Amino acid sequence: MTARTNSYGTPGGLIDMPTAEMAPEGQLSTTVSAYGLGRNNQTTRTTLTFQVLPRLSASFRYSGIGGLVSTPGRPAFTTLYDRSFDLRYRVLDETRWRPAVAVGLRDFIGTGIYSGEYIVATKSLGDRLRFSGGVGWGRLGSYASFGSTGSRPNVTLGQGGIPTYDRWFRGDVAAFGGVSFQATERLSFAAEYSSDAYDREVRDGNITRRSPWNFAASYKLSEAVRLSAYSLYGDEVGVNFTISLNARKPAVKGGIEGAPLPVAPRAPGAAADLGWTADQTRAAGSIASARKLLARDGIVLHAVSLEPRRVHVQIRNTRYGMRAQALGRTARALSRTLPASVETFTITQVVDGVPTSATTFSRSDLERLENAPAAEILAAAQFTDGAVAGPEPTLLPDAYPRFDYGLGPYLRFSVFDPENPIRYNAGIRAKAEYHFAPGWTLAGSLSQKLVGNLDSVSLPGPSGLPRVRSNVALYNQTDTPTIDYLTLAKYGRPAKDVYSRFTLGYLERMYAGASAEVLWKPVDSRFALGAEVNYVLPRDYDQQFGTRTRATATGVIPEWNGHVSAYYDIGYGFHTQLDAGRYLAGDWGATLSIDRVFANGWSVGAYATKTNVSSATFGEGSFDKGIRIVIPIAWGTGTPSLQKSETVLKSLSRDGGARLEVNGRLYERIKDTHRPEMAKSWGKFWR
Repeated sequence: MTARTNSYGTPGGLIDMPTAEMAPEGQLSTTVSAYGLGRNNQTTRTTLTFQVLPRLSASFRYSGIGGLVSTPGRPAFTTLYDRSFDLRYRVLDETRWRPAVAVGLRDFIGTGIYSGEYIVATKSLGDRLRFSGGVGWGRLGSYASFGSTGSRPNVTLGQGGIPTYDRWFRGDVAAFGGVSFQATERLSFAAEYSSDAYDREVRDGNITRRSPWNFAASYKLSEAVRLSAYSLYGDEVGVNFTISLNARKPAVKGGIEGAPLPVAPRAPGAAADLGWTADQTRAAGSIASARKLLARDGIVLHAVSLEPRRVHVQIRNTRYGMRAQALGRTARALSRTLPASVETFTITQVVDGVPTSATTFSRSDLERLENAPAAEILAAAQFTDGAVAGPEPTLLPDAYPRFDYGLGPYLRFSVFDPENPIRYNAGIRAKAEYHFAPGWTLAGSLSQKLVGNLDSVSLPGPSGLPRVRSNVALYNQTDTPTIDYLTLAKYGRPAKDVYSRFTLGYLERMYAGASAEVLWKPVDSRFALGAEVNYVLPRDYDQQFGTRTRATATGVIPEWNGHVSAYYDIGYGFHTQLDAGRYLAGDWGATLSIDRVFANGWSVGAYATKTNVSSATFGEGSFDKGIRIVIPIAWGTGTPSLQKSETVLKSLSRDGGARLEVNGRLYERIKDTHRPEMAKSWGKFWR
């Protein structure tokens, strides 16, 4: 069920004030709330909220506030656009006698326009009535305060982007509260007493605060959509629209893929028959039958070594995002096609032409455990590095060359910048890949813009850094076809547990050059180490075959950049990555990424980069940071697919902390084929 959200987009059944309510774990909600629609004081708040854990939620908000007067020394504006972040943690769950208690930080990384902290308790009376009450600081302590916890800076931070820890839980303290009533399954009402004085809005004429009381009605249109209307402070009428998805609940329950063929048990004593080994025609027929069954399931038989008692196959999975499902279907196909004497199945997955992990099963275990819980066959399986798994398989004659291509629409956008909520380019894109030998790939992408306004992004003022990303608008001005990338890549396995990549050509829209990477990642480990070094040349703005000088008006783009990286799956669905090194502009620093990853492939995370570039030099936002969301296509369609939709919400293109965007980085390409990731979705093995 979609949790209600307030006007700030955070879970709770009130209007402006927070509660201790939480959304279901894994819920991702987008809320748009507004008042003053169509007038000079129109105020909108667009909030993305993710329920990270049952007790922890995080929010990113982009607000447009009309009717405010710019502060001295700041540029004039008609609408003030502002970005802010919230965190909420429920320290106590509700019991029969005790309320739920939550602590929250509102706008704790931003300019501080909405800055406030709170401690709030919520208690349910029956299934329909909930009471909430708490105390707040900052904006939430600005009306009818009853005390103080020290002085609090009230200056709006010009650049934003820095934690305002010097304000947290300091200053005047005021009480707030409210009640919500669930009238029917779909309709609910709320009333609240607000401790937010709206000081700046009242001073500048954005709103007239006639009363501290707010009222609302909310209606659930569907399980994913909710619409609310509210009365604010006796002066304004507002609306609230929320749409929610839950990463843990697929849009299509159960999946709609075709059922797998059953394991074929052997007749008693059949395993002793080795007569087929003297007949190459029978062996070839078994392999051909296996290929046919696997192709039915979107699995390509890449290489084979067939011996009297064992088989080693390499497969290329073209369909299943949950790799355990590809393993299970391969094992079933082998049981139905190979001679009865073959007892040991080793299945190696191939990615980018190189072997990753090898999984070995006993045929007897497959026959015995087909109807047992999937955990039992997982315990019986053995995982090893595919590069050293034996016996060495022989490539099938048609494994190479291979040509893949696609044509479709594209959308490139910039959101939440200080001047405009959204800019975009849209058009058509053609992609092609030519795999001409193991590990070798020639790839390219060609785009034609049809409509858009990304070329209107303003160049920020000089920062003292060479323009490596802040001039991105110049790459969006052309209306002729552009080469997104055109590369020759070589993937390899130089040693056990070690992967390599070398990429040469037009690496991305803005840079050409060469990129080399090496990754150490044992097949059964949650930890990995990597290193990457890049040589770059800035491309011409028309994104054809030319390059331009490294010299820019603000500095010279360095030839070399690169990073060392550490990756760790810390458990509980959290993946972390730390990259340290030299960035495109020559600055040195590190990037920390944290992602909440679900077994079905959903991922919601955030990253932040801090380098030796000061906040003042970096400019608006103070340092590079962003939010990324990955949604597997299979989640929405119910049909198995390797395709994913990845969105990165990054409001600003600045020069500090900028990295090269090269395709094929190793960790993301191979980790899903290793044991720790496959074990999370092993329930799909028998599906």
